[in-house]
Amino acid sequence: MNDLAIKDVAEQSGIASGTLRMWEQRYGFPKPQRSSNGYRSYNAEDVETLRRVQAYRHRGLSIASAIERAIEDGSLSDRPSLYAAVASSGRDVRPQILRKSTLMALSRAIEHETLASAAAPVLVGAFQHESFYRAVEPRYRQLAKQADAAVVFADFEAERSPKGGPVEIPLAPEDALGNEWAVVVDAPGYCACLLAWEQHGVTEPGDDGDLDRRFEAIWTLDPLATRRAAQVAARLVSRADPTLGAELDQLLLERPIAVNDAAPALTALTNRVVAYLEAA
Repeated sequence: MNDLAIKDVAEQSGIASGTLRMWEQRYGFPKPQRSSNGYRSYNAEDVETLRRVQAYRHRGLSIASAIERAIEDGSLSDRPSLYAAVASSGRDVRPQILRKSTLMALSRAIEHETLASAAAPVLVGAFQHESFYRAVEPRYRQLAKQADAAVVFADFEAERSPKGGPVEIPLAPEDALGNEWAVVVDAPGYCACLLAWEQHGVTEPGDDGDLDRRFEAIWTLDPLATRRAAQVAARLVSRADPTLGAELDQLLLERPIAVNDAAPALTALTNRVVAYLEAA
């Protein structure tokens, strides 16, 4: 399966050999290895990516968009961390070391702005422990009422879909997301993304200095970074609930990016304000 001829790939993917050659020439995909005599050689991962391309084509995406999305899917599959997925996305995101108290203020600002400005958002929240979520559950129930979809991650005992509230997705102890803080809002015309991971060994949950716990954080209004975080969240949901994960993925696929252009100046200004808050 790691040394496939083009006819084998055509048979397994359902895409004609001539089409594969045309895509390679026009879009630079797929990228086969070349033997010493010039024959193309593919592997099983190429076949899986091509199958994803076909699936996206059937959903109505252009060839170029389907290829881009299929390749991105493959790169996201090994990134169970929302923070890592966005930090490695190539977007202009700048990590900062923030206290828990600052993260709480930023989270509330995003959540309240969502209630005020976001119509039909996709909402994602990540909490290290269930008790942290329960403390803000009333606000997330408000958010869920106006959301197209809302999910929260924590160390819940089991998946739950409470009436009027976000779907609760359990995390395993080994999940990277179990060490992360996330508020992701992807809505038409509005988006925001706050992601952080805790620096262990400084303070721990429940310590006297709980509000001084330190997190490496990314805060951005970049619509592509926000969409990437939402897509990774959908894939994480799929591990616990494949049906719900597929529904989230389809919802994100069909909705436009929040805005055409990011607001780098606004994000930079906000980061500066946060830095001043931290120094105070």
